[in-house]
This record gives sequence, structure tokens and C-alpha cells, in this order.
Amino acid sequence: MSDKPSVLFVCVHNAGRSQMAAGLLAHLAGDRVEVRSAGSEPAESVNPVAVAAMAEIGIDITGERPKVLTADAVRSSDVVITMGCGDACPVFPGKRYLDWELDDPAGQPIEKVRPVREEIRRRIEGLLAELGVPVRG
Repeated sequence: MSDKPSVLFVCVHNAGRSQMAAGLLAHLAGDRVEVRSAGSEPAESVNPVAVAAMAEIGIDITGERPKVLTADAVRSSDVVITMGCGDACPVFPGKRYLDWELDDPAGQPIEKVRPVREEIRRRIEGLLAELGVPVRG
């Protein structure tokens, strides 16, 4: 791992969980971590309820767009966190893979998305501690 770790969040549509995770990691780590997200079957746009849930905590992900998962994105990441993409994720030796089982916010009201957001925050704070990256205040 380089001085600046890189983390890739992957879910099927790259429209909800992985976008919220990328936004939270970028917010909490600043420029001390390279953040990527992608999906094996990217949606047309980010889930508007995920955008609203992030806006509630002061994180703007309105400019994000779902991106297709590539082998290069995996290869250039130190940590790959899957959120339901299963075997569509390429595996390379020397990479750290984590699978975070999280409820899918697709089609859910904001009351159901908030707990997903908070669970993602909790896991990201733990990941940052493991990576030795302090959480931004």
C-alpha cells in the first residue's frame, strides 16, 4: 500500500450504498485516502433518496454518477469493499477484500436509508482506524 491508501466501493448499480460510502469516506478522510466507487451494472443516476440522506449530514453527492466497474479500478485499489456485487468483482492477489452486507436503499423511503447511512459511517470510521488515517473533524 502506498502512503495514500486507495479504497474502491462496489455494488451492482453504484447508485446507493457505494455512492454513500464513497461520499462518507471522502468527507471523513479528506485527501488522505483515494476514493473510488463503481458498479457491475451501473444505473443511470444516483438514487435520489441516497442523495437526500447524505445531504442531511452535510455531504453533497449530487454531482456523482454511477460508473462501470473495471479491472483497472480494482487493480489500482488497496482495499476493495463489495456491497452485493458477488462474483462480478475481479480478484487480484495482494488486494484486501471486504464484503459489507448492507440493506439496499433502492426504492426505500429515507427513514429506511438513514440507518444504512449510519452503518456505513460506523464501518468507514473502523476502516480509517485500521488504515491509520485520522477522521477529519
